[in-house]
Amino acid sequence: MKKTIQIAALTAAAALTLAACGAAPESGSGDPSQEATGKSGGDAANVKACMVSDEGGFDDLSFNQSGKEGLDRAAKELGVETKTAESHQDADFEPNLNNMVTEGCSIIIGVGFKMADQIEAIAKANPDVKFALVDSTFQENPENARALVFNTAEAGYLAGYVSAGMTQTGKIGTFLGMKLPTTAIFADGYEDGMKKYNEDHGTAVSLVGWDKASQNGQATGDFSDVAKGKSTAETLIGQGADIIMPVAGPVGAGALAAAKEAGEGKVAVVWVDADGYNTTESGNLILTSVVKEIGAAVFDTIKAVVDGNFSSDPYVGDLKNGGVSISEFHDFDSKVPQELKDNLKQIKEDIISGKIKVETPNQP
Repeated sequence: MKKTIQIAALTAAAALTLAACGAAPESGSGDPSQEATGKSGGDAANVKACMVSDEGGFDDLSFNQSGKEGLDRAAKELGVETKTAESHQDADFEPNLNNMVTEGCSIIIGVGFKMADQIEAIAKANPDVKFALVDSTFQENPENARALVFNTAEAGYLAGYVSAGMTQTGKIGTFLGMKLPTTAIFADGYEDGMKKYNEDHGTAVSLVGWDKASQNGQATGDFSDVAKGKSTAETLIGQGADIIMPVAGPVGAGALAAAKEAGEGKVAVVWVDADGYNTTESGNLILTSVVKEIGAAVFDTIKAVVDGNFSSDPYVGDLKNGGVSISEFHDFDSKVPQELKDNLKQIKEDIISGKIKVETPNQP
């Protein structure tokens, strides 16, 4: 992502005050009696990998949870010590990150673009510590910080194509939590995939909730108010959409609730970030999911620290390297025609080869 939210820098006095109220790191895997050296390079015993969530928390069924899965995998497979801290508001970012520095972490991973400015500033002040950030690049690209970003427009394109092929009303919908490049990119790809389906089949499926050309659409305004997610989904359903893609983290649960209340078989949902069939309790309502392999990106970054070959070069997940994908259709598998599945396979190959170019102003 080339654009980040600019968050006002806290004063030194405020930082000291917030340090007292920020969530303290929680003990993770590894030997808690082992002294944290902050060293890295070929010796997992000397590596402590730490992670700070955004306001969604590590049980958000979305990208924070996916990030922690990568951290947990590193603890299990690499033997590194880990620590985590949950942020409940933006003001927690700086004290949580500073606490991790104090804890002697070798690499500190922030989940969520909103802490981009804080991570960049703290990385510059602590050049001996490695940092990584999910869903955002940096302004000045410190040598000890790595961006983990994802071209979800490509997977969103596939989801839009299959949604257009499965709608019964001729309308599909999407809404965002907050209107940001990292959320809008999903909707851009979703719209383009729908248009490709129309082009291939002579149909006139339309999208409600987002317009790529104007970069405007429905947004609840946050990633925590599930009730807003439900009411927004209900609005889209009222406009005729029978397949909805919420790009809103935990707020997406509101869309699942609205789909359930609409009645069996009336409305389906496209989940994002993780495979919602596995992470939610409403998998029977989920047609597919636009997946970011955040856990794999986190694991690989921690492994690079262990191996001593950490690089500040951004990781960009796409269809070609497997960094993004759409999930299996699970309960909908028998309902998706084989011809549509074959079309999707070809579309994916064409995107990977470059025959189909998925472009968006929100490209990472």
